[in-house]
Amino acid sequence: MARPARDVTALAALLGVAGVAHFVRPRPFERIVPKALPAKRELVYASGVAELVCAAGLVHPKTRKAAGYLSTALLVAVFPANVQMAADVSRSRRASTAYKVGTIARLPLQLPLIRISWRATRDLG
Repeated sequence: MARPARDVTALAALLGVAGVAHFVRPRPFERIVPKALPAKRELVYASGVAELVCAAGLVHPKTRKAAGYLSTALLVAVFPANVQMAADVSRSRRASTAYKVGTIARLPLQLPLIRISWRATRDLG
């Protein structure tokens, strides 16, 4: 079986860890679901399943292309939650300055993740 590129493997690992975290500790994820969306717990679980599916799909050559498209769509779809988190944390009196900076700094880091997932659509091993 052809191995994916290292960055695709790293993205798969990141998605896998994040997917598991959605089930182990759903509450922090519920807080960052944009306020206009209903059924927050269900959305957290659905995004966790999607992350696990993407992670598994990225490591196998036969599913890598589809998983690359799905991962790209997922990363774009959850970006508003990341923006919501940065906005909420930056208004918080309890959050440390480092945490505030981190939540804002991670926003542009989504772009390389999206680029990696898009590249996976052409990385067939």
